[in-house]
Amino acid sequence: MTTDLTYADIPWSAQYEEGVPQNIDYEETCLPDFLERSARDFPDNMALLFQGYRMSYRELKEMVDRFAAVLNGFGIQKGDSVAILLPNVIPCVVAYYAILKIGGIAVMNNPLYSDRELEHQFNDSGAKLLITLDLLGNRMIDLRPKTNIKEIIYTSIGDYLPFPKNLLFPLVAKKKQLAADVKAAEKVFKWKAVLATAGTGIPTADLSFDDTAMYQYTGGTTGVSKGVMLTHANLSKQVQQLQGWFPTFNRGEEIMLSALPFFHVFGLSVAMNFSIFMGWGDILVPKPQPEQLLETIGKFKPTFAPLVPTMYIGMLSHPDIHNVDMTSIKGCFSGSAPLPIEVIKDFEEKTGAIIVEGFGMTESTPVTHVNPFAGGKRKVGSIGIPISDTLCRVVDIEDGETDMPVGETGELLIKGPQVMKGYWGRPEATAETITDGWLHTGDIAKMDDDGYFYIVDRMKDMIISGGYNVYPRDIEEVFFEHPKVLEATAIGVPHPKRGEQVKVFVVLNEGETATQEELVEYCKGKLATYKLPTMIEFRDELPKTNVGKVLKKDLRAEELAKEG
Repeated sequence: MTTDLTYADIPWSAQYEEGVPQNIDYEETCLPDFLERSARDFPDNMALLFQGYRMSYRELKEMVDRFAAVLNGFGIQKGDSVAILLPNVIPCVVAYYAILKIGGIAVMNNPLYSDRELEHQFNDSGAKLLITLDLLGNRMIDLRPKTNIKEIIYTSIGDYLPFPKNLLFPLVAKKKQLAADVKAAEKVFKWKAVLATAGTGIPTADLSFDDTAMYQYTGGTTGVSKGVMLTHANLSKQVQQLQGWFPTFNRGEEIMLSALPFFHVFGLSVAMNFSIFMGWGDILVPKPQPEQLLETIGKFKPTFAPLVPTMYIGMLSHPDIHNVDMTSIKGCFSGSAPLPIEVIKDFEEKTGAIIVEGFGMTESTPVTHVNPFAGGKRKVGSIGIPISDTLCRVVDIEDGETDMPVGETGELLIKGPQVMKGYWGRPEATAETITDGWLHTGDIAKMDDDGYFYIVDRMKDMIISGGYNVYPRDIEEVFFEHPKVLEATAIGVPHPKRGEQVKVFVVLNEGETATQEELVEYCKGKLATYKLPTMIEFRDELPKTNVGKVLKKDLRAEELAKEG
C-alpha cells in the first residue's frame, strides 16, 4: 500500500464508469414537482402496483392533490409535522408527497415500534396529525392523549385491491388479522372517506431547498432515536445523484421492487423517491418475507431490486428459489448492513443476478457509496466508492481529525449535498456529529489505493480484548462460511482479566445441530487466537431492526443484565 495518496486526491474518480459525472449540475426542483413531471411525461404508465392493483402516474398525482386538500382542510400549514405510521401501501406514498407538497414536515414511523417508542417520536417531532392502518387504529387512539396529535386518518390493506381480491378481502381479512374494526372516537377518519370529501382546490406551498422536508428518525440501534432533519435539497439531490450513478437506466422504462420499507430512509430514497423521480413503476411489498419476495419477483418481473442482507439470506434458504425466474432483474443493490461474502457468492450462483453493494446512513439521506454498476470495477466486500459530489476521509479514531494512511483503519467521515441539516432539537448532538461540514459516521473503515472503501465495523461495536482491537465482522465472516450456519453476530461481553471476551450468537440452518466446541474448533486457524470466541449461544433468531440490522445493543443489554 502506498501512503502518499491523500483523500483530497479523490482517487475514486478514476473508477467511475463511463457516463457517471464527478460533479452534478443539480436542478433546484423538489420531490412533489418531480412527481408532477413524471405524471406529465408518463401519465398512463404504472406508478404503483399493490397486490395486483395498478395505479397510473395520472391517478397518483390526482390522489396526492386530493389528499393535500384534505390536509389543508385540517389546518396543516407549512412547517407543521404530520406522522405516517404505515407499511408499503399506496396511501403511504400519497400521504408523503401530499405533506411535502403543502410544505409540511413528514415524519415516518415504524409500525413495528412499541407505544413507548412511538410516543417519543410523535412528541419529539410535534406531529399534529397521524396517518395509520386500521390494525393500529385502536392503539393509536389510546396513545393520542399523550401526544399533540389531533386527528387520526386510517386506511386498510383492503382499500386498494384488484378484482376479485377486493370482494374476498372483507370475508377473510379479520380472520387472517389483515384488518380490524376501529372504535368510534372523535376526529378519527377513514382514508377513503376524507378523500371523497376533499375540496377541489389544489393547495401548494412556496418550497425552498433549505426548508426541512422531513424528520427521519434514526433506528435507535445504539441509543435514543433522534430526528434527522432532511431538507428538500437533501432529498432532491440524492435522487439526482442516484440517476447520475446509473446512467444506463432510462426514465419511464424500469420496474422497481419496493420491498424495503418506506419508513426507513434506504427504502424511502432508493425504492420510492428515486422510482417516482425516474417515472418507473413501483411494486409495493408490505411484508417482505422470502415467500412473498420470490412470488412477487416471479409474477411481476421487477428490473431493479434494492434489498438488505436478511432478504437475500431468506430467499437463498427458501426452497422456492429454484422454481422462480429472476432474470428480469437488471440491478440488484444491497445496503443497510454488511452482506457476507458467502451470501453474495451463493445468490449470484443461484440467480445469475449481480449484487452491487453500497453504503449510507440516515444522516446522509442515505446513499454515499456504491460499487460501479456496469463497466466499472466491482470489488466484492467493499461498499464501493463515493458517489458524485461526495468527499470522504478516514481519520484517527482518537482525535477524529488526523487522516490515516491509505490501507489503515479509522473513522469514516463524509461531506456532500446529501448530508443532513442536523438533529431536530439537539444542537449539541449535531455539533458532535458534524464538524466543518464533515459527517462523523461512527463506522471504522479503510480505503485502498483505488479509492474503494471497506467498512470494518461500527466504532461502538468494536471489542477490546486483552488490549487488542477485535472487529466483530472478522469473526462473523468466518461463521458465515460454515455450512451449518445461517446467521451469526459477535459482541463483546465483560471478562475479569481481558476486559472483554468474544461471544457469538448463532442461528443454524434448519435441521442442523452443532456444539460450541465444534464451532470454536472450526475458527482455529481462521482467526488469530485473541479473536477466538469463548462463548457461543444458539438461537432460533436474532433481534433485528426492520431493515435487517442486528440489534447488538439488545444482546449486550441482555448480557449485562445477566452480569448484574
